Amino acid sequence: MKKIIFLLTLSALMVCCCNNQQPQPVVSPQLSEADVTAAVGQFVQGMLTADENILNAILAEELDFGHSGGKVQNKSEFIAEILSKDPFVYLSIEPLNQTIKMAGDAAIVRHIFTAETINVEGEPGNLRVGNTMVWRLQDGQLKLLARQAYRLPDAL
Repeated sequence: MKKIIFLLTLSALMVCCCNNQQPQPVVSPQLSEADVTAAVGQFVQGMLTADENILNAILAEELDFGHSGGKVQNKSEFIAEILSKDPFVYLSIEPLNQTIKMAGDAAIVRHIFTAETINVEGEPGNLRVGNTMVWRLQDGQLKLLARQAYRLPDAL
């Protein structure tokens, strides 16, 4: 009887220890176009109000921010420029013809970035450039990872 109990116990241990069960896949939070649209809106609000807290919250530490003229900034450089209001202050910003392409925990956003500005000399101006943004879910929040602006043909 002791042999049978021993063999049954040993068999149960082997089944438990040698169970070749596949690990459960990690389920990432679902990202929606509405989430991305809201993040773009929050980014625009941070630029319009020159709000350091909003910008710090929405920008990834690894931010790569490219301007249409070729200048590329990291997160701290971009925030410093917005806070300094140099070369200009944004009076209004409107992303036009926005498209969003979902890619797992990331999204690619394209739009025409239009803005009314005032430069440091007090002169009004307008911006109209193409814009590609890459957003990624980090610690449950969408963060802007990369942005590249590009010049548009005059006909657009």
